[in-house]
Amino acid sequence: MTDIMQIHNVRIVTDNEVIDNGTIQIKEGKIEKVEKGTIAPQGTVIDGRGNTLVPGFIDVHVHGAAGHDVMDASREALEGMALKLTEEGTTAFLATTMTQSKEAIEKALENAGDYIKYGQSPGNAEVIGIHLEGPFINENKAGAQPVEHIIPPSATLFDKWQEVSRGNIRLVTMDPESEAGLELCRHLSSVGVTASIGHSEATFDQAVKAADHGASHVTHLFNQMSGFHHREPGIVGAAFLDKRLKVEIIADYIHVHPEAVRAAYQMIGPDRLILITDAMRAKCLKDGTYDLGGQSVYVSGKEARLEDGTLAGSILRLEEAAEKIKKAMKMSWHDFVRITSLNAAEQTGVADKKGTITVGKDADIVLLNDQTQVSMTICKGIIAYDRRGNGAVDHRR
Repeated sequence: MTDIMQIHNVRIVTDNEVIDNGTIQIKEGKIEKVEKGTIAPQGTVIDGRGNTLVPGFIDVHVHGAAGHDVMDASREALEGMALKLTEEGTTAFLATTMTQSKEAIEKALENAGDYIKYGQSPGNAEVIGIHLEGPFINENKAGAQPVEHIIPPSATLFDKWQEVSRGNIRLVTMDPESEAGLELCRHLSSVGVTASIGHSEATFDQAVKAADHGASHVTHLFNQMSGFHHREPGIVGAAFLDKRLKVEIIADYIHVHPEAVRAAYQMIGPDRLILITDAMRAKCLKDGTYDLGGQSVYVSGKEARLEDGTLAGSILRLEEAAEKIKKAMKMSWHDFVRITSLNAAEQTGVADKKGTITVGKDADIVLLNDQTQVSMTICKGIIAYDRRGNGAVDHRR
């Protein structure tokens, strides 16, 4: 790794301004300088002409990619995901589990915890923690989560799993309808873990009560939750109105209609919305049949479904979601950074290191062309993906 890297002639979206023609200097994986105009060349110099430089994307909800899945419980799976995700501008992510047997979940948690502590490769997207999706959910809103493994919320079991994960669970999707659910919300909040309302039939009042008990997040808005009705606004209504809640959305225009995405953006705003993929192992692969928690998933075109037609995660690239919503909403660059990086950094407790282009933070950077497509991804100062070359750079070789 070169000690110093500079990117010249590039539009830079900093934490407080947009520099139309600037230079950024990176040293030892950190942002060292952000300047208007040019500075004396040092080290590796990259011409960023025609591109916009923003913080690397953070995906807080991704199960798999390129044939790998977090539930494979192997270093190879997480390493494969961490390499491939850089191609879509993702520089950090939460390894997301799913509802399975306790034994399978524990294996995945132990593997992810060990990988985070011992196994991460320089130049790949960083696993910044774990998103525990299920098994504390409502069976009537299971979606592609296997119903036979759903169990009631339990703070005691969570504590056991947090220990197994080496303290790396950052976010928990759960159903807050019961007293046990509310207690889990309170407990998670007390230990610094984000409680997320999802896979639930909670009413509007129950969702607000969950926020009163510490919930601060909503999992994949509209999908597998109580919808908005004029007599019962449900979880969707709480997501719209309760400013304590940050809200995920899958903007693939399959899980959510384009106009519903627009409505969500207008109601929730960039300060609370978070783009996610909820992607499964078939992402980046050809159409075919794939496994998700022991279930066959049929991928055709842009859709991944179970045999009964239920959507089973997505094959969405975060770059695609960002491109769609940036164009449709005509949002500012700072609002774009909010929904692709900063909000996620805040929810996962890493905003002191990631989420903005700020001197002293990790040099997790994406260069976007004028179509909001990824030209280059840099992870802690190392070029991880360069569209001008041959795709992702495998630093294990």
